[in-house]
Amino acid sequence: MRTIRIGSGAGYSGDRIEPAVELAEKGDIQYLCFECLAERTIALAQQQKLRDPGAGYDPLLEQRMRAVLAICKSKGIKIITNMGAANPTAAAAKTTEIARQLGIAGLKVAAIVGDDALDACKRGNFSFLEIEGRVADLGNRMLSANAYLGAGPIVQALAAGADVVITGRVGDPALFMAPLIHEFGWAMDDWDRLG
Repeated sequence: MRTIRIGSGAGYSGDRIEPAVELAEKGDIQYLCFECLAERTIALAQQQKLRDPGAGYDPLLEQRMRAVLAICKSKGIKIITNMGAANPTAAAAKTTEIARQLGIAGLKVAAIVGDDALDACKRGNFSFLEIEGRVADLGNRMLSANAYLGAGPIVQALAAGADVVITGRVGDPALFMAPLIHEFGWAMDDWDRLG
């Protein structure tokens, strides 16, 4: 029976980095996932991005990538993370820059975008489901609105050969389901297996 091993390098934005390094070095893993995003952290990241269009990703991204990129590349371990927060494209660019600084050649980094629904919410005339009023009533007080993407875009990035996949808001299980779907060729509508 074929197996794969997926390591969890982080369970929240401020998690320690040393266990991720140990997993990469000694865990005999094929994937290292960093789950670092919550509604509060993405809203804070959106505020950062509004101040600086090159910001808006997890503040520990650089430190984490510097700690694990070389190890993971040398061992063929793929990295999947939602540390892109409000700016996966900038996070991917930063990761590529770090790889270059570390002398890592040929690293393929994918950025998954499409979760940011802020502009669509501001343009629409949507009512709240749980309270009275409309989204437009919030005006400029609305900082962030994100849709939860699934595993599909991550699977596509892995199929295209990505070594590192950086997302914004995806369902937390998507980070761990995507490698299973990719490796075992599971159908995206095989609900029993995916469940």
